[in-house]
Amino acid sequence: MTEKRLMDIELKVLAQEDLTQELSDIIYRQQKQIDELRATCASLAKRMGTGDADGADAYTQERPPHY
Repeated sequence: MTEKRLMDIELKVLAQEDLTQELSDIIYRQQKQIDELRATCASLAKRMGTGDADGADAYTQERPPHY
């Protein structure tokens, strides 16, 4: 194997390692976002199920101010 060919292979491996790390970081951030969205969804579902005053039921039963 020539020196140039070996150098090219080493550069490609280094680029692949960098790309793998970058993709791993992206997956980690996306998983954190998914976890936060799941928690938000669960919280909203719980609020809707209990009929909190801040939930949708309070607004659907309220008469408009012009009546």
